[in-house]
Amino acid sequence: MTAPDYRPVLQKFPRVPFERRFYAFALDFCTVWLGSSFVGTGAVQGFVFVSLWLVLRVVVVDRNAGQSLGMWCMDIKVMGLRFRRVPDVYTLGKRELTLGIEAGLAMTGLNLFFLNPFTTLLLISPVVIDCALAYTDEQFNQAIHDRLFDTVMIQTKRGYSLDVRIGRLVAQVRQRMQK
Repeated sequence: MTAPDYRPVLQKFPRVPFERRFYAFALDFCTVWLGSSFVGTGAVQGFVFVSLWLVLRVVVVDRNAGQSLGMWCMDIKVMGLRFRRVPDVYTLGKRELTLGIEAGLAMTGLNLFFLNPFTTLLLISPVVIDCALAYTDEQFNQAIHDRLFDTVMIQTKRGYSLDVRIGRLVAQVRQRMQK
């Protein structure tokens, strides 16, 4: 079905709860931060961080049906709106380079937290603003990097469902403690 100007009509996709997107991003961020923390500090750590980010979020996503480690754990998949499939490597690279630079700034800010908290707030603000837009978007939950490169995050049944499993474990622990 097409609109009067012959563009494809946008359809609804399974919305991803903001918490799942946040946890997937945090898992990928912490994994890459841990990997880059072994090389030192400064510009070298930033370069290694962005390089590992691109490997995890472009190469792995391209080879793993649209899912990185964090996305797989939270049952999320990245999809291009234009062709309704996983974006090509070039689009993924541009998308994740934008987000990787923001995440690299946030990593630098978190490394400087005890030295200068104000700098931490300034360096974290780009990723917070980017992701806050996904929280406020009612139609597709698109962040700035999603809007720029015409991608969307959708729920999938392929994954580990880490948040559901942790929720069940917490519920079981609560039941045992009440008895």
